[in-house]
Amino acid sequence: MSDALLNTLAEALADLVTSVETADDDVLDLDTGVKWLESTAYILRRLPAADRRALDRLFRDAALREPPGPRRDELLQVSEGFGLTEDDHLVHCDLVESYVERLVALVREADPATPVPTCPGWTLADLVKHHAATHRWIEYLVRTRATERVEPTDGPLDPPGDPAAYADRLAESAELSLRTLRAADPDAPMWCFGADPHARFFPRRLLFEAVVHLADAELALGREPAPVEAGTAADGIDELLENVPYYSWVAERVARLGRDGASLRLTATDTGAAWTVTLGGGGFTWQRRAEGDATTTVDGTAADLLLLLYGRRPADDPRYAHTGDRTLLDAWLTATAL
Repeated sequence: MSDALLNTLAEALADLVTSVETADDDVLDLDTGVKWLESTAYILRRLPAADRRALDRLFRDAALREPPGPRRDELLQVSEGFGLTEDDHLVHCDLVESYVERLVALVREADPATPVPTCPGWTLADLVKHHAATHRWIEYLVRTRATERVEPTDGPLDPPGDPAAYADRLAESAELSLRTLRAADPDAPMWCFGADPHARFFPRRLLFEAVVHLADAELALGREPAPVEAGTAADGIDELLENVPYYSWVAERVARLGRDGASLRLTATDTGAAWTVTLGGGGFTWQRRAEGDATTTVDGTAADLLLLLYGRRPADDPRYAHTGDRTLLDAWLTATAL
């Protein structure tokens, strides 16, 4: 595609966006305009990081071709409105750091032998040891730019013998992994155990490991899980649905569900985002939208839906509203349990 065509398309999209954002209510329904922009933003945020940066530059160049004034100012906001100015790789790293700090602070003063009900058979010591080992494994994978599977036990784990030292071990492991991840090229191709074989896969995966395991520890200690920001939770649902087909033991269970054509819809009551999962062909497909009827629906906040999908909240929790065939939801949650 020529530079001229790229510049023209970017300028046309930027112009359309600013027209929608500045339209009067009697010209364009506000809710309709918001839905258009949110849908477009979602599509653009799925671009690889390098493409998002390129599109950001194209939008900025289009804005700067305008003379100084309100229109140029509006065009300069397009990239920010679409989230293109954020480096998702570094954002994920920063969020991992935040969640791990909270987990370390929580478990450091707790009894390591405390059972973790959401991870049957585990204690807090097992939970923290596992999460620290995951950081060490991922640091090794990214540092060596692994081109094929490396088992977690093949990396430099060497956990301390005293469970009371596991919290400090987790802090050290996260510091090590984040140093490597922040220095890595997000677009570097490499092996991963999910849908996106690039270095950027790993901080995103670590983020939702941390989100879920923090909730595990909080529940184990009789606390209500701290709220997860809606956008982060929605990305966590995306990430889970993207990667489930790559977890062979889960994919096999989903394949055994049958029920071709049956669909499960999740709707976030706080943001309006929706996910529709359709069974068929020995697996499933999913879309981040609500179109047509669904066999089963579940409504809840994005954060609560994320914890539901990870089995950290029961489906009959009053936070959720259901319609349709409840057995489909139960079958899906059982099949996708991690």
